[in-house]
Amino acid sequence: MNKEKTINIKLIKSGIGRMRSHKLCIKGLGFKKLNQTVSVLDTPSNRGMIKKISDMVEIQEN
Repeated sequence: MNKEKTINIKLIKSGIGRMRSHKLCIKGLGFKKLNQTVSVLDTPSNRGMIKKISDMVEIQEN
């Protein structure tokens, strides 16, 4: 069985007043509102987006 690894992340800071690229990372990771938790695949592209907005998100244990 091929089970892909996922990461649970929570948006803890608003994107208001941030650079456009940061806002696009928020949207790309699937966040719609503050304090929302999403589960994304553990891929290099998703890791890069998480790293770019690392001060705005919280990684939660699975």
